[in-house]
Amino acid sequence: MTYVWAALLVLFIIAEAVTTALVAIWFIPGAILAMVFSMLGFPLWLQTLGFLLPSLGILLRIIFREKFFKSKTVATNSDALIGKLALVTEEIDDLAGKGAVKVGGAQWSARSADGATIPAGTVVVIAEIRGVKLICRKTEDALGHESAL
Repeated sequence: MTYVWAALLVLFIIAEAVTTALVAIWFIPGAILAMVFSMLGFPLWLQTLGFLLPSLGILLRIIFREKFFKSKTVATNSDALIGKLALVTEEIDDLAGKGAVKVGGAQWSARSADGATIPAGTVVVIAEIRGVKLICRKTEDALGHESAL
C-alpha cells in the first residue's frame, strides 16, 4: 500500500504543477500521512483515515473561512477616495467640460454628480470615479474636515 500512496502523492504533485490552481495541493499532506502510516504497518482503514482527515480538514477550513469569516475588503488606490472630501480648485462646470479638485495633496479633474455648477473654493464629497475624473457632490457638512483635504 506504500507504493499506492506514493503514486497518489506523485499524481497530486503533478496535477498541482500542471494546473497551478491549488486543486490537488490539499490532498498532498494526506497522501504523505497515509504513506507514513503504511510504512509503519497501520491497517488500511487507518491509512485511509490518515489520508482523508488532513485533506478534508484543510478543504473545510478554506470553505468555512471564505463563507463565514470573509475579511472586509479595503479600498486601495483611487477607490479609497470615494467618500472623501475634496476642495474645488477650478470651477466644476459639466457643460463646459472643466473642473478640478484637490484631495490628499493631488489634483484631479472633476465633474458634478448632479450636473450643477460648483464654484472654486467649495468643499465637495467624492461620490464615484469615472475613468480619471472624480464625480463630486456638494456637501454642507465641511466644517472640521480640513485635514481630509
